[in-house]
Amino acid sequence: MSQFSDSPTPVYRGDIGDIGRRVDGLVTAATAAHGRLPDSLLAVADQLSGRAVERLRLSGEHTIVALAGATGSGKSSLFNALTDLDLAGVGLRRPTTSWALACAWGPDGAQGLLEWMGIPPRHQVSRMSMLDRSAEDTKLDGLVLLDLPDHDSTEVAHHIEMDRLVQYADLIVWVLDPQKYADAAIHDRYLRPMASYDDVSVVVLNQIDRIPYEQRARAVDDVRRIVAAGGMTDVPVLGVSASRGDGIDDLKRELARRIRTRASSRERLTADVAAAAEKIAAVGGRSNVPGVIDADREELDRALYDSVGGYQLSSAVGASTRRSVLRSTGWPLTRWVGRLRKDPLAELGVGYRDLGQEQSRLPEAIRPQRSAVDTAVRVFVEKASVGLERPWRDAVRRAAESAAPGGQAAVADAVEGAVAMTPLSARGGVWTQVVNALQWLLLIAAVGGLGWWAAEHLVGLGVPESPTVNGFGPADGRPLSLVLGIGGLVGGIVLALLSRLAARFVARSRSARVEREVRDAVGAVAQKMVVTPVEAEIAAYERYRAGILDALG
Repeated sequence: MSQFSDSPTPVYRGDIGDIGRRVDGLVTAATAAHGRLPDSLLAVADQLSGRAVERLRLSGEHTIVALAGATGSGKSSLFNALTDLDLAGVGLRRPTTSWALACAWGPDGAQGLLEWMGIPPRHQVSRMSMLDRSAEDTKLDGLVLLDLPDHDSTEVAHHIEMDRLVQYADLIVWVLDPQKYADAAIHDRYLRPMASYDDVSVVVLNQIDRIPYEQRARAVDDVRRIVAAGGMTDVPVLGVSASRGDGIDDLKRELARRIRTRASSRERLTADVAAAAEKIAAVGGRSNVPGVIDADREELDRALYDSVGGYQLSSAVGASTRRSVLRSTGWPLTRWVGRLRKDPLAELGVGYRDLGQEQSRLPEAIRPQRSAVDTAVRVFVEKASVGLERPWRDAVRRAAESAAPGGQAAVADAVEGAVAMTPLSARGGVWTQVVNALQWLLLIAAVGGLGWWAAEHLVGLGVPESPTVNGFGPADGRPLSLVLGIGGLVGGIVLALLSRLAARFVARSRSARVEREVRDAVGAVAQKMVVTPVEAEIAAYERYRAGILDALG
């Protein structure tokens, strides 16, 4: 199983061109997809990145060419013809069991590269350039040639060894023969799965000397047609005879051209990276997705606010505040009427709660409806997952669930707790106490003044007349008792009317503040338990997608 860290380290710290960016992109994609896509799929990226680093570190001056073919295809004879040495045993049974034979052109023999591939020293041969009598355009300096085990060998170890070494080859020469060039074994198991490897493949029809001369071109065209039908539309197809030397120089020129460009190793790695990225993208996708947008976030907040009866609660706070203000600032003689109406907060089962007097549960009337919470979260997750493939949709869903152990019931409980801890107060403030005191003073003035005036003029108790007060219109000399009585009466009524207007303003302000605080509390829960986990998954997908696109170039 491959292990990936949360923050991938670039495979290539220096600028080594397109292949470095591609490999880093593949590692980034695999790291971001860890835990979302199957580990067996992502392990390929981990293995490939390690192999790419080692391959380019060990030798950028050598080109690894592997000869692959079936028993009797003349693969070993072709190996001898290319090396101009009689190195590989020829026959129906290989004398080297499951190990490949390698010949390296150059003084150092590419020993480090061959050890990295797992080729034992006894199966390594170094071919000095001074022994090469080939023409300049067929010199193979820098070539590491591998003679692989037969792909159709009866030995299981041969199959394993060939499959392993094919991964290391910068260029693969598929050796076919006239009798079995259409054999499904090599086409189905190797050529078709490697259809995207045109740039790092060559197909050779060996033993062409066994075909009548006038039929050779048609035989090569037939091989080209079969190979193209399997997906390799641009791969070179050459006809050769290892025993007679026909076409050997043409094959050497093709190999020499690849060696001179020094591009085969990078082309092979590029093809490997692209193939791995395509396999991962086939499961995880690579579409551009909208992710979490503001409208969806606002819709979630609104749905959770409605589920907890937010509007009902804020309206009740406003109505209760207005009732409280009127009870404190209304005309004292009519305040009893307000007591006949039940407190709106009390009807909901909510008492006055100031800061520091929170509770953890809400009354049943405004407790969050769990079905509504479940629907709101599900709709949000579905909208955030638009355009994602199934594994990433499941990852988004799991993220929303894992952030709230217990499922959506936990979200509902968190919403309820946050709202229950929101400070609620229906008190009017200090100004209502001042107005209340003034109302009682005015009432005392009204009752005292009118009582004094009545005692003077109506009862005849011999109460001394009150002094007169001038300046109240054309008829001066109003008695002070009457002025106090009427002034207190009118003043109390006018003050009550003004307080009623103020009560509406205070109630609306208090209702709006509670609505805002409840929305903020609900929004904080939504952000923590739903939005943030979902956004983290979308961000992981964006990193994955960017890596896939870089890997594909």
